[in-house]
Amino acid sequence: MTILNGIRVLDCSIAMAGPFAAQRLGDMGADVVKVEPTSGEWQRHASAGGAAGNSINVSFLSLNRNKRSLAIDLKSPEGKAVLLDLVKDADVFLQNYRPGVAERLGVDYATLSAINPRLIYVSMSGYGEDGPYRMLPGQDLLLQGMSGAMLSAGSEGAPPSPAGQYLVDAIAAYSAFEGALAALFHRERTGEGQLVQVNMLDAITTVQMQELSVFTVGGKPQTRSAEPHAHSYIRAPYGVFETADGYMTLAMARFETLARELDDPFFAGMEEERDGWTQRDAIFARIRGHLVRQPTAHWLEKFRAADIWCGPVYGYADLVEDPQIKHNGTFVEYDHPTEGCVKVPGFPIRFSRTPSAITRGAPLVGEHSEDILREAGRSAEDIAQLIESGVVRQHT
Repeated sequence: MTILNGIRVLDCSIAMAGPFAAQRLGDMGADVVKVEPTSGEWQRHASAGGAAGNSINVSFLSLNRNKRSLAIDLKSPEGKAVLLDLVKDADVFLQNYRPGVAERLGVDYATLSAINPRLIYVSMSGYGEDGPYRMLPGQDLLLQGMSGAMLSAGSEGAPPSPAGQYLVDAIAAYSAFEGALAALFHRERTGEGQLVQVNMLDAITTVQMQELSVFTVGGKPQTRSAEPHAHSYIRAPYGVFETADGYMTLAMARFETLARELDDPFFAGMEEERDGWTQRDAIFARIRGHLVRQPTAHWLEKFRAADIWCGPVYGYADLVEDPQIKHNGTFVEYDHPTEGCVKVPGFPIRFSRTPSAITRGAPLVGEHSEDILREAGRSAEDIAQLIESGVVRQHT
């Protein structure tokens, strides 16, 4: 038994944020139906890193496990009728169309909630359903640039640097996932469905709760230093330092401890909450001069024994082989019918009684169309006619 067993999700989203949110619902046991065009969802044709796969590229594979595929032409009256039939028994409807598209297709909240008042309708957008930016493209890097976060790290005068993840997409996905779960809980109490709206701009802004409060309440501006400090609102030392054989991280060490472990009187008598701010550059430069003399492993052993917060700087190859990652079972492996044995990140939330699981890999286009239509009460003749007319695609 899984937490969301018996919950039906209609996933009409594309790219990353929406499909990732729906996948998390599927990981918890929901029956997620990926409603996609007969030509396949956009992400099927855009592979990150050029990882094309055999029949399914790795990007699509990573965001669409635990889903079934229904490929239909929503622009046709027959295709729209199929979707509206499915809405009658659905629990969650998720879309990330640009504002106005859902209304044009006739799958907006007002229309679908009239069919099914218990429906949880999750609408995701780049900047909001209305306002001056409503029609701008909601792409991850564009939102990272607007978020202000790029100017919280690095050295003064250096170009702003984006995160090494699809950060805004991921945060928006988790916001939608959280919103869907909360709305389902409300419905459990009241029987009421509702509209849940998530936009990427608000998601990346509000996740900076501490940083932006320091600015808006504390009145402290973002001030980058001459040295490449890792965050403008955290005292020195806080950054990435070169060692004799690579790089390491060092965070908020006590100066008394640094003086002892580095055998350097420069740090003696310093006060964290005074000198950690006023001498940030000098502290960084002094530590850099020490750490470059020995390999990373030397410093990690020495500093950890002294309770100094530090860590290695990994690439993905290092991360996958890390002993704690292996101990946690962070990555999971499963057999996919076209892609073979795949190894992917698993489940960040552990449940003692209702564990998440991968019950199916990412589907081929229209792989489950006939099954889903049959479950919806469509006759064999009706299904055959929809497939023959091109309204529905069934993978063969």
